Amino acid sequence: MSEAKRVLVTGAAGQISYSLIFLITRGELFGPDQPIILHLLDVPFCVNGLNGVVMEIQDCASPVIQEVVATTDVEVAFKDIDVAILVGAFPRKDGMERKDLLAKNASIFKEQGQALNRLAKKDVKVLVVGNPANTNAAIASHFAPDISPKNFSCLTRLDHNRAVYQLAHKAGVAVNSIENVTIWGNHSSTQFPDYHNATTTLADGSKKPITDLIADQDWLTGSFLKTVQTRGAEIIKARTFSSAASAAKAIIDHLRDWIFGTTGSWVSMGIVSDGSYGIPAGVVYSFPVRARNGEYEIVQGLEINAFQREKMDLTLHELQDEFHTAMSLFGESS
Repeated sequence: MSEAKRVLVTGAAGQISYSLIFLITRGELFGPDQPIILHLLDVPFCVNGLNGVVMEIQDCASPVIQEVVATTDVEVAFKDIDVAILVGAFPRKDGMERKDLLAKNASIFKEQGQALNRLAKKDVKVLVVGNPANTNAAIASHFAPDISPKNFSCLTRLDHNRAVYQLAHKAGVAVNSIENVTIWGNHSSTQFPDYHNATTTLADGSKKPITDLIADQDWLTGSFLKTVQTRGAEIIKARTFSSAASAAKAIIDHLRDWIFGTTGSWVSMGIVSDGSYGIPAGVVYSFPVRARNGEYEIVQGLEINAFQREKMDLTLHELQDEFHTAMSLFGESS
């Protein structure tokens, strides 16, 4: 049997984690033959809920889960982990200014970045889910200088999956026939869901640009973009809670592709830019990527028209402003 992998989930008593944890117990992260030591971290206020989650994990009698380490102690939670799924973050409350939210989360992700640097394995794979995800990932990476920036990512796969569904539904094709959708930029309402390179494979095996099936340009540049950009807010309006099951599924998608590799289509990941497509190096920005052998690479050579560039720059400027604001709280310049 393989040596157990240590997987950390923060905000473990929350609703996203509640959906995620039981996907992990079913073997959907590493497969049914890889044992896992599951580290669960939450704040002391949530300890009763955390204990309840542990009892439910035990009651699943999962052969995948070798041990559960449930704690409110960062020192215990981050020790020797192979994968960090950072779900927990301070939620925005009524009357809270954006700067206040950034300040709350900046301190959390500074502490967690330092904990990763001090305690985690140096090849740890880090996925930041808690919002503002891109900026939180940038902060965590900044405060973990001994871990490669390439080991830090944030979740834009949920946006990617949303875009795939919208295109498939409009075109009247299966979702698994859609390839090469891209989410550029920030996991926010400024993100750019890009359809320009998207294709679909038809029943006869032929591959066509999605624009051959969707002739409504106003829909592509209007309703499609807005639906994907604001989907999270619409779900909150509908059910009074944020996305949970779909977010958990996207987390698994993101990590499985990163660990085991992509097949065919590229996917979207928020990663530290290397300067590709004019995005300044160091910015945590969502790109089209392919992965192999546990490493990702940005898809190169895509043509960018004026419409795309405008959208890509808009979301870039928001990210730069967020990171500058966050780092100024620590007395540092970005």
